[in-house]
Amino acid sequence: MKKSAYICTRFLMSGTMLRTITLLFIMLHATMAAVAQQHFPHDLPAGNYSGICPIGNDRYAVVSDKSEEDGFFVFRLSLDTVRLRVTKAVNEGFRSSGLKNRDMEGICFFPPAQTLFISGESDNEVYEYRLDGSRTGRRLAMPAVFHRARRNLGLESLTYDTLQHRFYTTTERPLPGDTLLRIQAFDDELQPTKQWLYRPDAPLTPRHYHGVSELLAVGDGRLLVLERQVRVPKKKIGASTLIRIYEVTPTSESALLQKRLVREWRTHLNLTSRKFANYEGMCQPFPGLLLLIADSQNQYKGFLRDWLLLTQVQIAD
Repeated sequence: MKKSAYICTRFLMSGTMLRTITLLFIMLHATMAAVAQQHFPHDLPAGNYSGICPIGNDRYAVVSDKSEEDGFFVFRLSLDTVRLRVTKAVNEGFRSSGLKNRDMEGICFFPPAQTLFISGESDNEVYEYRLDGSRTGRRLAMPAVFHRARRNLGLESLTYDTLQHRFYTTTERPLPGDTLLRIQAFDDELQPTKQWLYRPDAPLTPRHYHGVSELLAVGDGRLLVLERQVRVPKKKIGASTLIRIYEVTPTSESALLQKRLVREWRTHLNLTSRKFANYEGMCQPFPGLLLLIADSQNQYKGFLRDWLLLTQVQIAD
């Protein structure tokens, strides 16, 4: 009897232990997948990358907010969508408009005209560009209220929804006098249409730099919102970021968007890890996959890196 009880107890314990180990393995695998960052120091130039969008044939237009001139890079990135890896990166060069840098932040491809639109944080305008880098002379008819944005807290994000035929943009933080972000939509004629309100996360502490760094239309009417919280101590060691991706659905039913968290992870800079990443750009190379790019502040003092991250995201139906 005692032996049977002993065997039963051992069996239950082994089953519990197996379930615990399995759960820990799943959690560890999910964590590793979330932070499987890559960088290509010998293939891509150091930059202040703030926006990215696919333009076809494995090529991506990328803006750097401190590039010497107004324009964009073109990177050719080969992706392994099974292992979630960037397998090859090639810089095809910078395509300049010939004008001065205006703190370019967001970029999106506009299929009807086969052009690009880029938002600038210094002038809070969104201009249209040909694929050779030159400007077309057109821009989004930006409502005057957005020109009130505080310095370095202006138009940070930009995306185009191919289903709704809408551009979306917003500022990094609420405008002076506001407590909520204004997400502004524009139609294919570049005219403002509807505006929604979005409540960003409060800073984790007064020392955290926080805000919305990107919007992404996923092609079914919904938007993903990239929020980041960044803390950088004076001596830099111990710096960290908290990255959160939310889902919202702009509809005519409510002006205030309800957000749902779909992804969250952290990065760090310490004595054993140099994975600190301030993600600013985000695009969707394939349905269900996100490609993010980080701003390394031109690989600040050799400590920071121009990280790329290919990851999955689950969006509820």
